[in-house]
Amino acid sequence: MNDPSTTQAVQSASPNRYQSIYRDGLFLGQVALITGGGTGIGRCIAHELAALGAHVVIAGRRPEPLASTVLEIETTGGSASAATLDIRDQASVSATLQDIVSQHGRLDLLVNNAGGQFMSGAEDIRPKGWRAVIDTNLNGTFWVTQSAFQAWMGAHGGSIVSIVADMWNGFPGMSHTGAARAAVVNLTKTLAVEWAQHGIRVNAVAPGLILSSGMKTYPADVLEMIIPMMKRTPSARLGTEAEVSAAVVYLLSPAAAFTTGATIRVDGASSLAKVPMMPLDAHDALPAWSGFHLEADAPDKLA
Repeated sequence: MNDPSTTQAVQSASPNRYQSIYRDGLFLGQVALITGGGTGIGRCIAHELAALGAHVVIAGRRPEPLASTVLEIETTGGSASAATLDIRDQASVSATLQDIVSQHGRLDLLVNNAGGQFMSGAEDIRPKGWRAVIDTNLNGTFWVTQSAFQAWMGAHGGSIVSIVADMWNGFPGMSHTGAARAAVVNLTKTLAVEWAQHGIRVNAVAPGLILSSGMKTYPADVLEMIIPMMKRTPSARLGTEAEVSAAVVYLLSPAAAFTTGATIRVDGASSLAKVPMMPLDAHDALPAWSGFHLEADAPDKLA
């Protein structure tokens, strides 16, 4: 049962400043880089880290949303700057990370949030589309992470969080991003082991379906499918950007000092409910094999 006092507190939160559950000044004096920080979940994370005292550098390919988010943060008393960056370009990534350290003297926190994908059956994905998604979601994440190590964290330590996805049961309709995000989860585990001796913690957060500006990029028929589908999950609703950000901040914070190589699912248990990611028609294309001669009820007899 919901606590009315808690509900009231959420509803009456001031709209003029980010209402973080974490203490003020938690990241005072630290520098954080958030890729894809101009919109959606990345924008929310940037606001929360800035509200907690960090100087946030938000990076992305389009300067307009970056400038808008920097202005939002500065208007509420936070400290922010922007870096135009294509994370798929390794040379540019390396130079940008070096510039950030030169300008701000350090790089304590990294949030790999930038990514992109599109809906398509696997049979229809063209080589260019496949490479674009893999190059952004997997390769770009690695270039930024590696460059953060080389520019600062390898010698001074730090904390890294990558945003992945609910791909635990496969990702029908987006096989390219499912493959890339699963690879990032495995990379997270590997780097947690390799880089622990450098004082670096590496974790990930896997959001489910989140009420975010990023949802606007999906076709209307997909959006029409999402709401009824979410009502059949344990949470019976979409998640919020702030719920994802809170998990990211926890992993970046000293409270997670003994947590590395982990992936936190922020999905309201939807990944456990086995709801299909796309509608499936009835078919008989996968006939059963009943090789056991004493089998009482063979699968093909149960229909």
